[in-house]
Amino acid sequence: MARTHPMTITEKILASHAGKKEVFPGELVEARVDLALGNDITAPLAIQAFEEMGAKKVFHRDRVVLVPDHFTPAKDILSAEQCKVLRNFAKAHHLTHYFEIGRGGIEHVLLPDKGLVLPGDVVIGADSHTCTYGALGAFSTGVGSTDLAAVMATGRLWFKVPESIKFIFYGKLNPWVSGKDLILYTIGQIGVDGALYQAMEFCGETIRALPMEGRFTMANMAIEAGGKSGIFDPDRITLHYIKKRAKRPYKLYYSDPDAKYREVYEYDASKINPQVSLPHIPSNAKDVRKVGKIEIDQVVIGSCTNGRLEDLRVAAKILKGKKIAPSLRLIIIPATQEIYRQALKEGLFEIFLSAGAVISPPTCGPCLGGYMGVLAEGERSLATTNRNFRGRMGHAQSEVYLASPAVAAASAVKGRICHPEEVMKKGA
Repeated sequence: MARTHPMTITEKILASHAGKKEVFPGELVEARVDLALGNDITAPLAIQAFEEMGAKKVFHRDRVVLVPDHFTPAKDILSAEQCKVLRNFAKAHHLTHYFEIGRGGIEHVLLPDKGLVLPGDVVIGADSHTCTYGALGAFSTGVGSTDLAAVMATGRLWFKVPESIKFIFYGKLNPWVSGKDLILYTIGQIGVDGALYQAMEFCGETIRALPMEGRFTMANMAIEAGGKSGIFDPDRITLHYIKKRAKRPYKLYYSDPDAKYREVYEYDASKINPQVSLPHIPSNAKDVRKVGKIEIDQVVIGSCTNGRLEDLRVAAKILKGKKIAPSLRLIIIPATQEIYRQALKEGLFEIFLSAGAVISPPTCGPCLGGYMGVLAEGERSLATTNRNFRGRMGHAQSEVYLASPAVAAASAVKGRICHPEEVMKKGA
C-alpha cells in the first residue's frame, strides 16, 4: 500500500521501524530499536528488571551500550557497586560496547563520536538527554529503566507517534552566539512544557550553517522544553561528520514539504544575543546584557551539552593570557577521553591551568549535583549544563545559571555573569 499523506522526518523514521507505510501523530506503534543505552545510574535498575523477567540474553550484543559516566571515577562505595553491576552484565553478555573509564566518556558525546548512532536510527536510552542524537537525523528519546530492560531483551518498544513542531531560524548569528543560545532562547519563548511530548524539528538557513556541535547542543535540550525529541534533517554538515565514523549502513529521511505540524515558530537569529537562564528553570532565559551584575562562585564548562572540543576551544580563546577571578572556582570537564587527549595536544589545558582552572576527567558529576563541583548553601554557579532546577547542583539554597562556553569563560574572568565582549575588549 502506497503512502497517502505527507509525513515529517520523525513520522517517517518511526513508520519504517514499525514496518508500516505511514503513521499518524497519536498512533501507538511497536518499533524496532537500533540502539539501547544505559548508564551507571539507570542501567542497574534495567538489569534487575531484565533478570526478573527471565531474559537470558540481550537481543544483540552490538546494539546494547553501557556507559558508566555519572559518578565515575567512582566517588564512593555505592557508585562503585553501581558500576560493578554494569561491568559484570557487559562481561556476561559479551557486549561489544561497554565503555570503562579511560576508554569512554559522557554517553551523549561518546556515542555519536564513535559512530554508534547514525541518521535514520531509532535510539532509546534510560537518560532524558538521549534526545541529543536527533542532531544526526535520528529519532532518539529517553525512556525509563523498565523500558530499557524490555528493549535489551527484545530489541523493540512501543511508541506513541509524537506531533511535531517546526522551529525555523533565519539570519546570521551574532558574535559569540552559538547553538546553546538558540536553544535557551527557544525554551524561553515557549516554556518548559511548550513542546510537551512533541518532536522539535529545527530548520532554516541559520540551522543549515550551524556546526554539529551546536546541533547536538540544541537537540540535547529539547527535553527542557518538554520535547519527546529534537531532530534535524541531515545535510552536508551531517554527512561530513558521519563520513569517517559510520561503520554500518544508514538511511537518510527528510520531512515532506507539505508535512503537517502542530505549530510553526520563526525566529530571526540576528536578533538573538548570548543568553543566560536564571534560576530555577531553563525557560527563565534572558539576554546576558539584561541580567545585571550577578556575582558567581563557580563556573563549570563541560557536560553532555557543552563538553565538546569546539566548546573547549571557545573557552580557551577567551581565557588565553587571563586569570579567573580570585574568589571563583573554574572546573573544566572534557566530555570524552579523546576530547581530553586532543585538548591536551592543542595546548588548551595549559591555557586553562594558567588561568586558574581545574581539569576533571570526563564525568557528568557536577551537572546533577553528584560530585566534582557540588554547591554549598547560598553559592551561585554558572554552568554550560542543561538544567538549573532548585538543588540541581548541590544545596537547595544554591543557584545555577545556564549559559554557553563563551559566556561561562568570560564570566569566570570577571567573577560575575557578563557578555564575552567585556573580556575580549583591549585592556579589559
